[in-house]
Amino acid sequence: MEQVEADGLRKKYGDTVALDGVSLSVEEGEVFGLVGPNGAGKTTLVRCLTGTTRPTDGDPSLLGKSPEEVDKSRVSVLPQEFSPPERLTPEELVGYYASLYPREETRDPAEVVEEMGLSSSHDTRYADLSGGQKSRLKVAISLVNDPDVLFLDEPTTGIDPEGREDVWGVVERLADEGTTVFLTTHYMREVERLADRVALLSDGTVVEVGATDDVIREHAGEPRLVVRTVGSAEEAAESLGAMAEDGTVVFENVAVDGIGEALDALDDADIEYDEVRWREPGLEDAYLRLTGGRNDG
Repeated sequence: MEQVEADGLRKKYGDTVALDGVSLSVEEGEVFGLVGPNGAGKTTLVRCLTGTTRPTDGDPSLLGKSPEEVDKSRVSVLPQEFSPPERLTPEELVGYYASLYPREETRDPAEVVEEMGLSSSHDTRYADLSGGQKSRLKVAISLVNDPDVLFLDEPTTGIDPEGREDVWGVVERLADEGTTVFLTTHYMREVERLADRVALLSDGTVVEVGATDDVIREHAGEPRLVVRTVGSAEEAAESLGAMAEDGTVVFENVAVDGIGEALDALDDADIEYDEVRWREPGLEDAYLRLTGGRNDG
């Protein structure tokens, strides 16, 4: 069953087109990634899908209804800009947001705090938590109503690697438990790690949507081995039947187990080199290819 749908959504702010005919759907229990640079329209799309902004044209659907008609206790949104009261502790904060819902629809605040790994900081004010702890606490707040659908808008922007791993672990656990997660980000590695499917958004338009691995495989290109030679890269590349690029020799479509063979070819040809880089393409490569190199996020 589709829990989130967009059918031809358009949104204009004056002469500015924020969304231009966006269509996509998210199934129950899926982690769906929406990626694109800042200004691509990600936050506007989330607002249309959750009923906080009305689209100019098109039809959004949430849990089979228009977003305005949905039981709000079944949905939770963690916006990009969210600053809880800094003087409260984790359990006090979760308890405060739980009080905004009917009691029978909420989870026990202490249980949610423990689930997020914040029990050891139960008496620490929000202002004194680490970046990773703050990020986990924000997610905890968004889970207090035990939502069927969770929207996370740029949940790891501006936090350290440890905090990012904390949040990723939480999302993975939620997915395992059956929560539908709609994740927006410009951090491609985040989507590669978490999302079952992904939509690539550029200038308010979806340029590709599909299983994350399929999008990478179909559009990101092949793995490459890049070798910086001591002598002329052009001459070396010609003798090896390879490609010269920016003063390096480039071997296209070289898997990990083929690196040794490529280096043996260099040695056999008495070509000296001082740097070797192997790179497997990812979602960012696919995005750049599909959008003509536009990614200013």
